[in-house]
Amino acid sequence: MTERGPGGASDDSALYVFAVCDTPDPAAFGGLPGVAAAQPLSRLRFGALTAIVQPVRAADFTDEVWQARMADREELERYARAHHDVVSAAAASCPTVPLPLATLYHGEDRARQALLDETERFRTALERTAGHSEWGVKVYTADRPAPDPSPTPLRPEAPAAGSRPAPGAGLAYLERKRGVQARRERRHEDALRLAETVETAFGTLSAAARRLRLHAPELVEKGHTQVLNATFLVPEHRGTELQVLARTLRNTTGARIDVSGPWVPYSFVGEV
Repeated sequence: MTERGPGGASDDSALYVFAVCDTPDPAAFGGLPGVAAAQPLSRLRFGALTAIVQPVRAADFTDEVWQARMADREELERYARAHHDVVSAAAASCPTVPLPLATLYHGEDRARQALLDETERFRTALERTAGHSEWGVKVYTADRPAPDPSPTPLRPEAPAAGSRPAPGAGLAYLERKRGVQARRERRHEDALRLAETVETAFGTLSAAARRLRLHAPELVEKGHTQVLNATFLVPEHRGTELQVLARTLRNTTGARIDVSGPWVPYSFVGEV
């Protein structure tokens, strides 16, 4: 939905769109700086819906500038936080569809027409998420050191002249290797069952769920393996039940289960 000029260039000004709402209260976000502190946030009406918008310098959002910003972690976090603050404030006053970072148009007329073209999709997303919040659930198992299959080296030293290898030594070594592999496979199967158990349990409280890609091992706390990274669309009145369920599952499974939320339901608004 982001609109850019030819070759990444653009006019002097643009309109940044944070979210689409039903009937937002302007007092909810009026004091926020947005992504351009010098310009006020405002509402843009299109049909029966309203967008939360802010004038910005288009030169700050050309493809080249935005790619450089994406590569600067601190700068990207600053923009993401400012964007999220506006979306969260709007969502606190009414059902809200958050738009991606750096969604902008060249002027109100073009923004209004583009948003009007997506009205049905926005309506569907608002109906799906109204009265719901998003909760993240991450499940980890503690790593166990793999046992040494045998004190026997992989390539045993040649027997002394005139001596013979111990009867069955090679077979015993292979059996131990098979045992280690079997234990690894069992741990993998146990992890899959654990993920399925937790996902199914949280699903009983949820209107929808999505599995996300597991974090890379280097991003996970040492000594743990992530087995589930999921997000759930939960009715707002069931948030306490979800947290109680998390405590119960920790006790019954022995797994580390991290729960975060409630959030604006970013993951369940569809491609808008």
